[in-house]
Amino acid sequence: MKIAWRVLLGYFLIVAMAAFMLGQVFLEQIKPAVRQTAEDTLADTANSLAELASEDLATGQMADGLFARRMRSLSDRRVNADIWGYKKQGVAYRITVTDAKGSVVFDSQGKDLGRDNSRWNDVARTLRGEYGARSTREQADDPASTVMWVAAPIRHEGKLIGVLSIGKPNRVLQPFITESRNVILKWGIVLLGVALLIGIAMAWWLSSQLGHLRAYAQAVTAGKNAPAPKASAEFGELGRALEHMRTELDGKEYVEEYVHTLTHELKSPLASIQAAAEILEGPLDVADHRKFVGHIQSQSSRMAEMVEQLLALASVEQRRQLDSPEPVDVHSVLRDAIASLETKAAAANVRIDVVGATQTTVMGDPFLLRQALINLLDNAIEFSPVNGHVRCELIASEASVTVQIDDHGPGIPEFALGRVFERFYSLPRHTGGSRSSGIGLSFVAAIAALHNGTAHLVNTEAGARATLTVSR
Repeated sequence: MKIAWRVLLGYFLIVAMAAFMLGQVFLEQIKPAVRQTAEDTLADTANSLAELASEDLATGQMADGLFARRMRSLSDRRVNADIWGYKKQGVAYRITVTDAKGSVVFDSQGKDLGRDNSRWNDVARTLRGEYGARSTREQADDPASTVMWVAAPIRHEGKLIGVLSIGKPNRVLQPFITESRNVILKWGIVLLGVALLIGIAMAWWLSSQLGHLRAYAQAVTAGKNAPAPKASAEFGELGRALEHMRTELDGKEYVEEYVHTLTHELKSPLASIQAAAEILEGPLDVADHRKFVGHIQSQSSRMAEMVEQLLALASVEQRRQLDSPEPVDVHSVLRDAIASLETKAAAANVRIDVVGATQTTVMGDPFLLRQALINLLDNAIEFSPVNGHVRCELIASEASVTVQIDDHGPGIPEFALGRVFERFYSLPRHTGGSRSSGIGLSFVAAIAALHNGTAHLVNTEAGARATLTVSR
């Protein structure tokens, strides 16, 4: 399982567990909270009504006095109230009054007159001077028929003469409990959904940051010239640290490799110069003297050219990306490259033609592209026969521009096709001249890579074909 999915799963499990535990606490607290609020209201109401009933109970008019008539009329009162979406039509109170012995002397519903309630907690505790309350089922087999009773003492001239109990069915409170639970459940689900979306966003961000670092590491492992990973926050710092470490390590390896290769390549011309110098120390005629002096000059020029090209190649290979890419017309750059080789082509009696697309603008470095095309054209001229023909074709697509250069020379030997872009690898000229430095095609490949493109060299029926493809 990917780390992003593990993070998402762990995050969501934690959120779900926390939501479940909090939900359970809220849901479990709704019912007692509502009943506690109702009990508080019943206590206030019971004490208020106890004051109103004290006169009738003291004078023996509890059964038919003013208080009794008013309380009995409650059943006929229409409330028609809309309480938080709950339609309340009538009064749900039931009121009983007991005397000082606990016998019922008044019942607003007329059910339990004369019954001994002295054993019920609401009456018994109130008669003892304590707070009295109870919850009793109206029907023994129906748990939903419970009624909450709260009692208040009835006093007259400071003497306890009875108890007023007021009852309210718990089923009246149930709609409020159910509605509160539904609201909590609904918003709990919404919060879980929001938490899931946040978790997905976090997992996606984490996955994308790790993806940048992973792609960078894979590119480095594959030996590609990858730019620094585009990560942010701590991931960005890690990416920059990796890039710096890679640069330091690459720089050390690069210097060591170049020192070895340059030393190896300079051995041959240095040996030739040394041999020529030793010969010049002896007596020579004018012609031989000029010959060996010329040999020293040509080998010195070869070494200077090799060092110069090697420095240019090192500069390109060490770059991770183009510093300031700009719109470049490849067609114009190709024409400019051909113009710079016009004298050499004329001396070799080689004709160069350009065909194909003219709308060939890309984002790149015009100087580097010109140098790459000069190297390819120079090779084509070098390997072309006298009165040869070099054909340059421009091929444009939405994604890239390709320069295809065909010559009519002998082509590339099969054994060399896979090595022509290796540094310092070169082939003998068909005219018998000295080999090149073997750096030109490596330089072309490095420039192509900087432009997110490719360079290839293949054989055709007529000769060799070099292609340089650059992304738009």
